[in-house]
Amino acid sequence: MLEILLKLLPQQLVNGITIGAVYALIALGYTMVYGVLQLINFAHGELFMLGAMVAVFLLAALSISGPVGFGLLVGVLLLLFITSMAFSATLGVTIERLAYRPLRHAGRLSPLLSALGVSIFLQNATMVVVGPQPHFLQDSQHEILPTVAVPFFGLVLTNKQVITLVVATVLMVGLHWLVNYTLFGMAVRAVAEDKDAASLMGIDVDRIISMVFVIGPALGAAAGILFALQFNVALWNMGFIAGLKAFTAAVLGGIGNIPGAMLGGLLLGVLETVGAGYLPIITNGAIGPEYKDIFAFLILILVLVFRPTGLLGERVAR
Repeated sequence: MLEILLKLLPQQLVNGITIGAVYALIALGYTMVYGVLQLINFAHGELFMLGAMVAVFLLAALSISGPVGFGLLVGVLLLLFITSMAFSATLGVTIERLAYRPLRHAGRLSPLLSALGVSIFLQNATMVVVGPQPHFLQDSQHEILPTVAVPFFGLVLTNKQVITLVVATVLMVGLHWLVNYTLFGMAVRAVAEDKDAASLMGIDVDRIISMVFVIGPALGAAAGILFALQFNVALWNMGFIAGLKAFTAAVLGGIGNIPGAMLGGLLLGVLETVGAGYLPIITNGAIGPEYKDIFAFLILILVLVFRPTGLLGERVAR
C-alpha cells in the first residue's frame, strides 16, 4: 500500500496545487477586505460564482463551435476574463457602497449580518435568473478548448491545468507587486494600518476601500472562470462551499496577510486532493473521495484552536 501511495503522490500534488491556486485567488479577496476593514465579506463566494456564470453565458452568446485556433482562443479567454472580472468588480463596489459603508462605524456584528444577507440574496437571485440546473461552460460536442494531456517530467497535466496555473500565478504575482511596490499599494497598507492617520495624510480612504472591493471581486471572478474551465460547470450555489474553503485558506495562512492567503490556498488544495486520493485506498473503499470537504473544515478547527493567527501570522491593525 505504501508503494502505491508514494507512486500517486507527485500527481496528486500537481492536482492539489491546481485547485489550490483557485482557492488562493478567492482567499485573496477575503484577506484584502479583512486587512482593511476587519470585515469577513461572506458575499465574496457569490462573486466567485457570478464570475463563472457570466463566463458561461457569454461564451454561449458567442456561439463558437468546435476547436479554434490559438489566436482566437486567447482572444475569447481574454474577453471572458475581462468581462467577468469587470462585472464582479462593479458588483463588489456596489455591495460595499450600499451594504457595508453605511455600517462601517456600527460595530462588527452589523456588517457581518449584512454580508450574510448579501450572500443569501445573490445566491437566490442567481437561482431565480438562471435556474437551479447546472450550466456547462462548453458543450461536449462543440468544445473550443478540448482537454489535452500534457506530459511533464513523468506527470500528466492537462492544458486546462496549465492555463489555471499560469493565470493564477500571473494574477498573484501582479497583486503582490501592486500592494508592495506602488503608491496605491502603499495607500492600501496605510489605510489598513490607521484610517484616520491615512486620511490626515491626504489619502482618500473611501476611494481606497472601493478599490479593494474592485480588486478582490475581480480576482474571485477570475477564480470562477478557472474553476468552470477546469470542471466545465457553474452552479448557483457553488460559491458557498468554495467561499468557505477559501476563507479557511485565508485563516490558515494568516487573515489579512496576502502571501499567507496564497500559501493557505495552495496548502489547502494539496491537503484536500491528497486526502481525496488516499482515503479510498487507506480505508479500502469504505470512505470515498466525496468526503474530501472534511479536510477543509478540520483544518479550520485545528488552526483556530492551535494557531489562530495562521501560519504566517495576521496583518491587521490593533
